Amino acid sequence: MQYRTLGRTGVQVSSLALGAMNFGRIGRTTQDEATAIVDAALEAGVNVIDTADMYGDGESEEMVGKAIAGRRDDIVLATKAGLPIGEERNHQGGSRRWLVTELEASLRRLGVDHVDLYQIHRWDPNTGDEETLSALTDLQRAGKIRYFGSSTFPAYRIVQAQWAAREHRLSRYVTEQPSYSVLQRGIEAHVLPVTQEYGLGVLVWSPLASGWLSGAVREGRDITTHRSAFLPERFDMSIPANRARLDAVERLAKIAEDAGLTLIQLALGFVTAHPGVTSALVGPRTVDHLHAQLAAADTVLTADVLDAIDETVTPGTDLAPQENHDTPPALLNPTLRRR
Repeated sequence: MQYRTLGRTGVQVSSLALGAMNFGRIGRTTQDEATAIVDAALEAGVNVIDTADMYGDGESEEMVGKAIAGRRDDIVLATKAGLPIGEERNHQGGSRRWLVTELEASLRRLGVDHVDLYQIHRWDPNTGDEETLSALTDLQRAGKIRYFGSSTFPAYRIVQAQWAAREHRLSRYVTEQPSYSVLQRGIEAHVLPVTQEYGLGVLVWSPLASGWLSGAVREGRDITTHRSAFLPERFDMSIPANRARLDAVERLAKIAEDAGLTLIQLALGFVTAHPGVTSALVGPRTVDHLHAQLAAADTVLTADVLDAIDETVTPGTDLAPQENHDTPPALLNPTLRRR
C-alpha cells in the first residue's frame, strides 16, 4: 500500500480508501459482510473509511461504527452531510442548524466522539459560505471534527470558499471529493488545478466509473452489474455516450492486457497516478470485490501506458457529460438563467 499526505494536514492516508456506500440496503451488504470487508481492508493497509449520513438513511454509518469498534484510533474516519434526509425541507443543506444537528446524529450512529473528516456532500446554493464555514469551524474547535472538506464542488465554488474562509478568518476546507475515472476526466481541466493551487487533499470517488471499468462491461456480454439494475440508463447502449464508453473500455482492456494488468488495476493506477489525487475510494459489496481492487494498491503505470490511455480518452474530457455532478444550477434550472 502506498501512503500520501492528505493535503497540508500532515495526516498520512492510504492511496486506496474504503468507501462504505454499499454497506446496508444500497449494496445489500449485511453487517457480517461489512465487518469482513473492513477487516480485510485494514489488514491490507487501508486506513481511510468514508461514509455519509444519507447512505441507507444512516444505515451505512451504523454498520461502519460496529465494524470499527475497538480500533477507532487506527482509522481516518470520514463522513458527509448535506444531501436530503427524509422529507423535512430543513433536513439538508449547509446551514448551521442542520450541520450541528446532523453531526450529532452521525456521531451517535458511528459510536464515536469525533470524526477526522467532515465533508459537505454537495454545494448548497441556498446557504452562504460564511454560514457553513463558521458552523464547521465551531464544530472543529469543539473537538467533534478534526478537519472538514467539500465533495463534488464546482471549481469556482472551491475557490470562493477558500476566499470566504480567509475574509472571515475561519477554518477552510482542506479536502475535496470529486468523481474521477479514465472515462470521466473533466476535473483535470478545472477542479484538480484549483485543488493543487490551494493544497487540498483529493479523495476521488467512482474511479471504476460505476462498474464500467470493473471488467464486467464488455462488448457482446450481458450487463448484470449491481448498478445497472437500478440505473439502467447508464448502461443503455442505444445512448451515444454509452456506446462511446464501451468502445473506450474495449481499447483500455487491450492496453491493460498488453501491460500485464487487470482492467481494475489500470483504472485505479490511472487515477492515483495524478499528482493532484491523494486517494481513490473503492466501494466493494463483497470481500472478493475488495481483493480485486486491492490488487491495484501498488500499481504504478509506466509512461507508455499513460500515453496510451491519453490517446484513448482525451485528457480533461468526460465521455458521459450528462453524469457530471458539479454542474452549475443555472444549467439545470432555466429559471435561474432568465430575468
